[in-house]
Amino acid sequence: MNEAQRGFTLLEMVCVIALIAMMAAVLLPLVPRQTSRARLQAYAMEAATLLKDDRNAAIARNTDVATLVDAPSRAIRSGASGMILRIPADVRFDALLPQSCHRRPALSSINFFADGMSCGGAITLARLDTAYEIRVNWLTGRVEIVSR
Repeated sequence: MNEAQRGFTLLEMVCVIALIAMMAAVLLPLVPRQTSRARLQAYAMEAATLLKDDRNAAIARNTDVATLVDAPSRAIRSGASGMILRIPADVRFDALLPQSCHRRPALSSINFFADGMSCGGAITLARLDTAYEIRVNWLTGRVEIVSR
């Protein structure tokens, strides 16, 4: 073998890089993406914002607004705008809601009234060692996020 035949040609290198790129394009979508601590905090903030918007809509419209909290389907749905916040499967999603509100079944919802009050409730979003609880005060309707 002479010295002119040692090494790889540019064409061979391009073919190898193209094969690696094709394998990455096929395999990367299969790699599970886990929720980061920052993304978990963002979900908590989005949930709190949705609840605050529903409270503000109840006051502005002078009517009751119910935010649906559906833990089995991992979703929170605004009663005012219809916006849905979906929580990923790797995040623990728990809700502590009243069974009834103003002598009516609450039906997995946090209800806000025209005067700003609410029947209250709490939503917990947790992943590994990080948890956020979104609390709705029953008396004032105030929404707050508590890190646990």
